[in-house]
Amino acid sequence: MKGKSHTRTKRTTTKSVLRLPDLEHATTAVLSSLTSPDAQRGYRHAINELVDWYCSEPRLAFNRAVVLRYRSHLESRQLAPGTINLRLGAVRRLAYEAADCGLLSADLAAGIRRVKGVKKLGVRLGNWLTAEQGHALWQAPDHQRLKGKRDRALLALLLARGLRRHEAVALRLDDFQQREEHSAIVDLVGKGGHVRTVPVPDWVSNELNEWLIAAAIDRGKLFRRVNKVGRAWGEGITEKAVWHIVKESAKTVGVAKLAPHDLRRTCARLCHASGGELEQIQFLLGHVSVQTTERYLGCKQRIRSAVNDRIGIEPSP
Repeated sequence: MKGKSHTRTKRTTTKSVLRLPDLEHATTAVLSSLTSPDAQRGYRHAINELVDWYCSEPRLAFNRAVVLRYRSHLESRQLAPGTINLRLGAVRRLAYEAADCGLLSADLAAGIRRVKGVKKLGVRLGNWLTAEQGHALWQAPDHQRLKGKRDRALLALLLARGLRRHEAVALRLDDFQQREEHSAIVDLVGKGGHVRTVPVPDWVSNELNEWLIAAAIDRGKLFRRVNKVGRAWGEGITEKAVWHIVKESAKTVGVAKLAPHDLRRTCARLCHASGGELEQIQFLLGHVSVQTTERYLGCKQRIRSAVNDRIGIEPSP
């Protein structure tokens, strides 16, 4: 009897605690369950933040009370509600995978999954550039330098074609083809494995060609690193490098808090402002839902000057 009681107590204690090796194992399980590179990157960042905080605190238990305290920690950093809820979503997923692997008791995992997110006051739509700001942004890098040619081509690509970071860094020369007498990226695999074709404006093609000729690139990935002596090298660039290029150029033109994804939003809004159809913008960005495209446009229905007031079938005044 004594031996059985000891065994039962030990097993319960083990399943109520997540030590660093357990956290790493559960994190691997979470990331393996995701197919999208964007989702993997976001979850990895969120879980790493949790692990850093969790390991810095004098506690071993991983339960609902601890996650509630972590939520308070995130709120104290004055993060946006959406950001906090994304972090908590990753924590819930981590608890689920930990329980599924036998690293955490099912009751504790269920308690963690019941932790609610924070309320959103209004809707955060993101940041957009005006046409003038967008023009200034892609022209900000010094076109006399090889790095400047690369950065101009990359920024033009992000602004005019609305690509995601991982899509831009993965581009290869043979992805470009002619369709209907127009240059295009054919069969681009985007988020969730969705495939789309993306038209390439002539002026963007010119910027790309200037970079490719100067860097002597005739095969492989489109964008490469540039060393201190101004020579292209390596097999590509990272998504983090794209982030730095956008931040550096935004600072040059006096735009604060600009992220690479804001260029994707800007592309959508400028296309719409220039008369682009919502359906075509949806195709361009590769959205499954048109509601997602509408959020990127940051527009709302106008009642006072409704679009159906004057459509040509109304009685003559």
